[in-house]
Amino acid sequence: MNYSETLEYLFSHLPMFTRIGVAAIKPNLSNTIALCDLLNNPQHKFKTIHVAGTNGKGSVSHMLASVLQSAGYKTGLYTSPHLKDFRERIRINGVMIPQQVVMDFVQKYKSEFELIHPSFFEMTVALCFNYFASEKVEIAIIETGLGGRLDSTNIIQPELSIITNIGWDHTDLLGDTLAKIAIEKAGIIKPHVPVVIGETQPETKQIFIEKAKQEHAPLVFADEQNSCTQISFSLSGISCTVSAKGNTKYQSIFCELGGFYQQKNILTVIEAIHQLKQKGFQITSDDLYKGLANVKKQTGLAGRWHQLGNNPLIICDTGHNVNGIEYVVKQLKQLPYQKLHMVFGMVKDKDIAKVLAILPQDACYYFTQANLPRALDANVLRQEALKHDLKGVVVTKVSDALQTAKNNSTPEDCIFIGGSTFVVAEII
Repeated sequence: MNYSETLEYLFSHLPMFTRIGVAAIKPNLSNTIALCDLLNNPQHKFKTIHVAGTNGKGSVSHMLASVLQSAGYKTGLYTSPHLKDFRERIRINGVMIPQQVVMDFVQKYKSEFELIHPSFFEMTVALCFNYFASEKVEIAIIETGLGGRLDSTNIIQPELSIITNIGWDHTDLLGDTLAKIAIEKAGIIKPHVPVVIGETQPETKQIFIEKAKQEHAPLVFADEQNSCTQISFSLSGISCTVSAKGNTKYQSIFCELGGFYQQKNILTVIEAIHQLKQKGFQITSDDLYKGLANVKKQTGLAGRWHQLGNNPLIICDTGHNVNGIEYVVKQLKQLPYQKLHMVFGMVKDKDIAKVLAILPQDACYYFTQANLPRALDANVLRQEALKHDLKGVVVTKVSDALQTAKNNSTPEDCIFIGGSTFVVAEII
């Protein structure tokens, strides 16, 4: 098979959560264990950092990778989903896995796959571990796909575990309370492995404390160690000063990722770097400054408060659950514009009513849907939106929806594209 045929095999033959939803999820780690046994357990041949959380885990993973690259480490990065190219999921020092490596891996193990019956995600995790081991990365940041306890990535023994926050997402799989969701995320906490929690939340704090105590894992809450002050935002990123107990630790840090929420991710990354230095990693303040200032350039990250155009201003963001959309709405209020246009689509398994309830009512909506079975029908979305006094038109194809928004805009307006990672992916 050539590369396009290889991808077609992966996308069509393996159950894929991003395409079909819950049906692709396996309720245990047995397939991943079987795949890694087949590969002689490559996940034990390099050091790792494990990152989970409802929101922010992708940004934190990319920030950490960029800082470690700046410090001179050969750094692997595994994230999901991808926006344009499958190979975005697996990178070393910002460079995507070569097409030939993907082709060779699938060709070599295709018959074994058909005996094990892995999901798309399980196969991708195995490919990632195998590639990182063969390339002898010094450290790899591994982002969970969904949850933590039963996530396919949860067979590693990391140097550090990170849980960014707990919010409402995938409640059908992870639980219908923040406490239940936290228990699933806390499943990545390993015996004696330090763990950083990004945000202190009353509903979940004790769960992490008890789990860490049970595993004899040193625990720290990042936002209890440091705070952000002198915060300023622009379309090019966020600048802030980081202090501890009134004493400045980092003056005027600039992070290339925009969005209010990045201040929390910065604090999480700073505490993670502190923990890594305690374990002997050589990371200077200059490495931290350089890594945060060049996250996009060094890792290829896209889709986080991403500017796509001017006159009208066009912004997209991959926030797709209640907490993520809350930050989007807050940030939109800070932008100067005459009229707000929202190109908006969702997937079926999100809390649609709660998301729609927090969207701005004075915007003009273009209800759309990504090209995958899991996408919510744009007509259904519009009907639900009307219950929340959100008015607009249905334009089923995402690219057409954006073009319609452009046609209806003046240079002084703002167009926002979001509601689903997959809507953003089709535009980018």
